[in-house]
Amino acid sequence: MTQVLAICGSLRKGSFNRQLMNTSIGLAPEGMTIKEAPSFASFPLYNFDDQQATGIPAAVTALGEAIRAADGVLVCSPEYNWSIPSGLKNAIDWLSRMKEVPFIGKPVCIQSAAPGLLGGSRMQYHLRMSLQAIDAMLFGKPEVIVNMAASKFADGALKDQAAIDLIKQQLAAFGKFIDRVKPR
Repeated sequence: MTQVLAICGSLRKGSFNRQLMNTSIGLAPEGMTIKEAPSFASFPLYNFDDQQATGIPAAVTALGEAIRAADGVLVCSPEYNWSIPSGLKNAIDWLSRMKEVPFIGKPVCIQSAAPGLLGGSRMQYHLRMSLQAIDAMLFGKPEVIVNMAASKFADGALKDQAAIDLIKQQLAAFGKFIDRVKPR
């Protein structure tokens, strides 16, 4: 059974990206389970002086251990000001300071949803750069970018069949990618 950890880049409980993540959890293909990661909401802003004084916070360690234990990571995140939300970027910065960086060699798949036309595509580009810098193994295609999200979600669920079908395709392909790149 392939174990995938899902990280929501939005801290807002009703965000489209949380709804997208929950949809993806429910659409996991046969042979894959997806569970939500521990939250990064309590992470302090990364500061090397704080790290030197008090070490890596327990919440960072918990997320890092969950990432290490998973076969792959799914990140569902909005775009803030054409880039990565600060909370998610801060989490990546903290995780990158761990003695054994949990993202090294870890297969990562990205999804986004947004009310606008581009649907978080710029965030995906910037997130790929940040994750590549810490040696994550980035899954490519198909990409899931749910644009005009307000018209595609209702009552907390994704209702757009084309988007649902694309998520199914992506998750199936991500499972094959994980199998292909995981150490033997």
